[in-house]
Amino acid sequence: MTNSKELSTKRVNWIREQGYFSYSDQQIRDLAFGNRFAYRLCLTFLVPGVVFANIPLLIIVNIVALLSIFLPNHPFDYIYNDLMWKWMKKPQVPRRSIQLKFACTLATIFIASTIYFMSSGMMTAGYLMGGQIIAVASLVSFTDLCIPSKVFNFFAGKLGYSKA
Repeated sequence: MTNSKELSTKRVNWIREQGYFSYSDQQIRDLAFGNRFAYRLCLTFLVPGVVFANIPLLIIVNIVALLSIFLPNHPFDYIYNDLMWKWMKKPQVPRRSIQLKFACTLATIFIASTIYFMSSGMMTAGYLMGGQIIAVASLVSFTDLCIPSKVFNFFAGKLGYSKA
């Protein structure tokens, strides 16, 4: 676990890009673990689901990703906000931003594609898709770099939206 007081400016900015534009550097540092919690918990189920081509487990992970698009928070944020934040002495995770909903939309598509390929016997394609979502989820889980948020912010800027 990264000590939030030691979180680099680069990592703070990567978290800010996930939709926390109005937060101070210290607020983001305090929020960092809670922000990563859902991604790390998803990885806990996603990795064995892909490695073992476990379709039921992948379906569950995909349902969680799908729910995160429509709920105010990621489903695992509710676990953190209801059970862990006081124990961790950190703030609750706020409503998820449009950047993170975009990221979860992409995750849902990639996991669904992985399920399709693996259940159709196209294992190489399934492992390639699954490997990509594991790589992207690992980046945000362990470095705070969220590639889908960067993509969203780039296109939002091109469309004239500032700090969407």
